Amino acid sequence: MGRGKAVIQRIDNSTSRQVTFSKRRSGLLKKARELSILCDAEVGLIVFSSSGKLYDYASTSTNSVIERYKRVKEEHHQLMNPASVVKFWQREAASLRQQLQHLQEYHRQLMGEELSGLSIDDLQNLENQLEKSLKSVRMKKDQILTHEIKELNHKGHLTRQESLELQKKLDLMCQENTELKRKVDEKRQANEASRSSHGNDLHAPVHLQLSQPLPPKNDAPEKSITLG
Repeated sequence: MGRGKAVIQRIDNSTSRQVTFSKRRSGLLKKARELSILCDAEVGLIVFSSSGKLYDYASTSTNSVIERYKRVKEEHHQLMNPASVVKFWQREAASLRQQLQHLQEYHRQLMGEELSGLSIDDLQNLENQLEKSLKSVRMKKDQILTHEIKELNHKGHLTRQESLELQKKLDLMCQENTELKRKVDEKRQANEASRSSHGNDLHAPVHLQLSQPLPPKNDAPEKSITLG
């Protein structure tokens, strides 16, 4: 059989009531903490015992949770009332104008203007702020310069490599040109030698000799001619 559902009503026995309060309170605080962690929720819990003792839990802080609760309730109430909406946006506009005025004044003070109304502490704080800003600017400047130096060194290394490759190609071309010139010189010398040898044969003296005439051959015997 299933367990019967407990009746939710006030416990008359004070001891049992205190024990139940302690157990339920611990479980409630545990559930609130788990809810804030698991669901990334801003949780605030406030519990007063019957004796007036306070038990609370907040994922951020109790005051911030209460302030947020009041602000949301006020905004919700204002949205329900058109007149309140107008007043709300008027307050927001006034707050933004005040913030803008404060920022403009602070900017002028950083630029060295309107410093007559500042006290020693204000001037000291302004000086510290300027020193921090100057330190941040110098750090950023050093980072940029370091990055540019690395880039230039890398480009210089690539340029040296390209120069070495070009020098190798130039040396190879010079060697090829020298070899080609040597072959051309050898070919020209061979041609000149060949022309020289042919020229000597053409200009050599020609010796002519006259041969004696040969006697006519008369192998057939002479025949007598008889005249009748």
